Amino acid sequence: MDLSTILSALHEEMAKKLLDKVRSGEVTAAELNVARQFLKDNNIDSVPKEGTPIANLATELPFTGEDDRPSYN
Repeated sequence: MDLSTILSALHEEMAKKLLDKVRSGEVTAAELNVARQFLKDNNIDSVPKEGTPIANLATELPFTGEDDRPSYN
């Protein structure tokens, strides 16, 4: 097995394990941070759209001012 195949398999397994942990509902803050960083490192992001879970989360976060609040354009 070449290095590229090994790294690809490791990447896939890590993604699966993180997803399983998040879905289990028994995820710690540290594990959520690992998942967040994994997504960031892989250039995965999301733009909140009104009515979606990420938009609902964004509206509940303690932003410091109106300029920080998400806008839905």
